[in-house]
Amino acid sequence: MKLLRKILKVGAIVLVVLILVLVVLGFWFVRRPWPEVNGTFYATGIEANIEVIRDGWGVPHIYAANEHDLFFAQGYVHAQDRLWQMEFNRLIGTGSLSKVLGPAPVPTDAFMRTIGLRRAAEKDWEMLDQEARDMLEAYAAGVNSYIDSHRNRLPLEFSVLRFEPEPWTPIDSLTWSKLMSLNLSLNQGWEIMRVRLAAKLGEDAAHQLFAPYRGPVIVPSEVLPGSEASEAGVGEAAAVVGARWGEPGSFAGPERDRAGSESAFRTVAGSLIAQPGSWGSNSWVVHGSRTASGQPLLANDTHLGLAMPSVWYEIGLHGGRFNDVGFSFAGMPLVVIGHNGRIAWGITNMCTDVQDHFIERLDAPRNPTKYEFRGEWRDLEIIPETIGIAGREPVQIPVRRTHHGPIMNDVDARLPRDKPMALRWPALDGGRLVEALMRLNLAGNWQEFHDALSLWDTPSVNFTYADVAGNVAYQTTGKIPIRPPGDLGLAPKPGWTGEYEWQGFVPYAEMPRSFNPPAGFIVTANNKVVDDDYPYYVAYDMADPYRAQRITEVLAADSSVTIADVRTLHGDVYSLAAVDLRPYLLGIEPEDELQKRALAEVEAWDNFELRIDSPGATVFKVWSWHLWRRILSDELQELYPDYREQAVNQLPMLIDLLAQPESPWFDDTTTAEVVETCDDAVRRSLADAVAWLAERYGSDPAGWEWGTVHPMIFGHVPLGQSGIGPLERIFNSDPLPLGGDAYTVNAALYSPNNPFAVNFGVSQRLIIDLDDLSNSLAINSTGQCAHAFHRLREDQIPMWGNGEYHPVLFTREAVEAGAKATLTLAPR
Repeated sequence: MKLLRKILKVGAIVLVVLILVLVVLGFWFVRRPWPEVNGTFYATGIEANIEVIRDGWGVPHIYAANEHDLFFAQGYVHAQDRLWQMEFNRLIGTGSLSKVLGPAPVPTDAFMRTIGLRRAAEKDWEMLDQEARDMLEAYAAGVNSYIDSHRNRLPLEFSVLRFEPEPWTPIDSLTWSKLMSLNLSLNQGWEIMRVRLAAKLGEDAAHQLFAPYRGPVIVPSEVLPGSEASEAGVGEAAAVVGARWGEPGSFAGPERDRAGSESAFRTVAGSLIAQPGSWGSNSWVVHGSRTASGQPLLANDTHLGLAMPSVWYEIGLHGGRFNDVGFSFAGMPLVVIGHNGRIAWGITNMCTDVQDHFIERLDAPRNPTKYEFRGEWRDLEIIPETIGIAGREPVQIPVRRTHHGPIMNDVDARLPRDKPMALRWPALDGGRLVEALMRLNLAGNWQEFHDALSLWDTPSVNFTYADVAGNVAYQTTGKIPIRPPGDLGLAPKPGWTGEYEWQGFVPYAEMPRSFNPPAGFIVTANNKVVDDDYPYYVAYDMADPYRAQRITEVLAADSSVTIADVRTLHGDVYSLAAVDLRPYLLGIEPEDELQKRALAEVEAWDNFELRIDSPGATVFKVWSWHLWRRILSDELQELYPDYREQAVNQLPMLIDLLAQPESPWFDDTTTAEVVETCDDAVRRSLADAVAWLAERYGSDPAGWEWGTVHPMIFGHVPLGQSGIGPLERIFNSDPLPLGGDAYTVNAALYSPNNPFAVNFGVSQRLIIDLDDLSNSLAINSTGQCAHAFHRLREDQIPMWGNGEYHPVLFTREAVEAGAKATLTLAPR
């Protein structure tokens, strides 16, 4: 027995030691990649010492003696905190996921190789001036300095997936800008959906399901420069929007023999950055005549796909001519949203129609080499692409291009085989976006700002502006196509006739802008830019009008706006849509006690606010989700999930329908013996909603709180989606209850096909006080540092969820007072 006890004792000691060793090794393994933020690092390729001072939120402020060193350091700190994010975005943009992840993402890679973002980035490089090239090269040198000096301490994702990054190049930064542009330019999907709907249900039904926008516009015609009514009559064209549908072909449903190609589109256009049907962002600027301080206030919150980490990276750039703070993209130099010492700016998606499909005539159904245009046969441009696959032989695909763009049918299963379609999109032509962004960061007044944006070609975005002189303004950007009269770009058109060729782009001097408007404020929330008498067609499809309407109403009612007011408006979850829809729900006679108690919660919900603790909001939202299905799924059938996922501006159409109780849309086509009405759909949807909620959350409606049903988990890409529990627990955030929905100012969206888990919404918030820039506030949706287990990885998530902010440090004095770490980059 003594011997046994001795053996057990020794074994226990060995086991404890082994566990301690494993804990220490695990701790070392996890901490090893964390960024060094104090001390001195000697770098090759810089001219003088660079100081990187980080505040308590991990926001670095870079102080450099010259601009080369400034952007070298920006590349270095981006790589310190976000190298895996940068690498993964590069893999997506270049169509190279399969070389790391194996065969599963081959369809996604084929999609990206075909659309050709990297080829477009190479065209950008050829068009840029030397100053912009020098900046991109300095940035890439900083990224590579970090990679080369940390080969044995790369982020944990590289160890898990067992590969190392290649050197960063300026083309990689430009490709990232193209990827962002793609995710903000998805209207070609609505062309396809319209034609599929028309083929199945007829053109009238398709038009009804894609209702025209009605709501506030950003720049009313009376404040447009040199505004006169348009002789073209865009409003008349919109009234006959179905005049030219092109050739629908076999659009009744997507082919499924191209394995994975539809999911490839969903991956690129969906889960990475934006839902296909989600265009979001709010920005508003208030003139000093309507603020408590007498100087402008500018607010911006961009709505993008929510993931771990945030797409945004906060930074301060101080060196040479630059003195900018705000939000940047890891992978690109400069500040995208923010302010310098003289001006401030914000952005939202302009929702411009910049993509068209052209149906091509080819000389052969298989392996074509020519296409017809205006009676002549032209050579197809055929680009061989090789997709490397981890553990497999590479795959070769031919990319075929006409002068319109790449033919997308082989990689987008929504397109029919019998109608080869080329995608026309200005972003593929090359541009000077980086030059525009550089000049924007340097601008000191409205004229310089306006001139800088003349170079901004894609994506098309709205810019809000304010300056310390007290001015507020708005400017549209991007290449807006001029189509032939009567063509609104709503469906694919014949490409071989030449009849539908774009006729250039709207001249920058004639693009919508506004300077110190009489209203005293400017609101952009993806709403319509101009009235129909503007002489150029901008777009047909816009986001639902509710955010723009709500912001406009709140600002119009307040002539003394403060920063506190802006914070409140950022967090606003008042549902204008519920004001219209709730009466239909309360008009139902409950069929049982559970329905009665559920309706009592809705009746008590009389503030129309989608707060996390509101069960009435939950019943309303789940009822309306089922109502959509009751009304449309029987007619749309296999198209219903795609329509709900992709179409914009749907809710006003639903509200219009409910005002027509005998509309044939309410009749359930699966019950031939009965003709259902609006009342039937509303009543049955309540029964569906109550049963759905009771099954998942219990039989007490008082416990059906909206935040419980509507949570947010920041998921890591791709390890947080691996299906491997331990990896998901390491790389994903904990669930966070959220209020709001797609139509509230504080936006929090979910996929209609996977309710109600949030995957899209407010990705950052920024409030800039032009009275005192040091009063400015910001919050990111996740932390600055993306390394697993790092204290700055998730520290901003609770603040973001609660509507809290941190100060935006700007002056050297404020940065030094708030310093928590200082790293010196010194010449080697």
